[in-house]
Amino acid sequence: MYVVPDQSGKYVVVTGANSGTGKEATKRLAAAGAQVVMAVRTVAKGQAAREEILAEYPNAKLEVRRVDLADLASVTEFAAGMRADGRPLDLLVNNAGVMTPPSRMTTKDGFELQFGSNFLGPFALTLRLLPLLLDAPAPRVATMSSGTANFGKIQFDDLQWEQHRYRTTAAYAQSKLADLMLTKQLAAISAERGWALLSTAAHPGYTRTNLQTAGISLGRDRLPAWHGLVTRFNPLPKQDVEQGTEPLLFAATSPDAVAGAYYGPSGALGLVGPTKLAKAPRRALDAQANARLWSVAESLTGVTLAANVA
Repeated sequence: MYVVPDQSGKYVVVTGANSGTGKEATKRLAAAGAQVVMAVRTVAKGQAAREEILAEYPNAKLEVRRVDLADLASVTEFAAGMRADGRPLDLLVNNAGVMTPPSRMTTKDGFELQFGSNFLGPFALTLRLLPLLLDAPAPRVATMSSGTANFGKIQFDDLQWEQHRYRTTAAYAQSKLADLMLTKQLAAISAERGWALLSTAAHPGYTRTNLQTAGISLGRDRLPAWHGLVTRFNPLPKQDVEQGTEPLLFAATSPDAVAGAYYGPSGALGLVGPTKLAKAPRRALDAQANARLWSVAESLTGVTLAANVA
């Protein structure tokens, strides 16, 4: 098991901290001494997760704050609260996301739900928190991608799936490829500007969390009957959340993590096992495309690097 280095004195934000890999990352970062802001969409669920962690680690320093990555106004409000506090931020963990809703849905701002929640929301949050990150001595941004990014393609002519026939898995793959491109471009900008900020990415392989069910159940009273059968008889290797969170924790805290690098499981099919350096898909290595996507994201969100960092 990966042992998180001492995080005493570190100030951390983890999105999606109430369940799955976000909750596990929060617990282990707090156990290592970090003060963690649990950034969650539903405060009651965040408070319940906080109480669970405190039951195991009574000295954990945890604070719950609301942010909805599918609502740019919520992102702005969250970041404004953090910036008003003025405390340097050592680590931002972009973990929260949504996976494969049953049909095309949109965010509050009208973006395709997965592209908006998984990429544009974290993009806006990262830029709005950059002043606090750059005030820290050795800041990091660790962003959760997915092995599905290997099958992703950025449809610059139709990012919101308004013209193409909507394919929920392809839209998810696009959003997770975009997360990798965000990681790479932020690392390039950091190097160009001489920042100490380390931008990294990870994927959890096939980890048992509620991510696989939460998206499918959107807009439905219950999960479709076929889902239980598919889950029960799926032959792919799977792992529990304790192991599946380790690539993200490695990316976020290891002294051996490298700028722009991508980490994932080392076992069968890259789905399970200890952490290793993962091979990023070719499309994430296109510097021009990465810069183009960054520029498009600035236009779509109205959140720019120039406005947030002098």
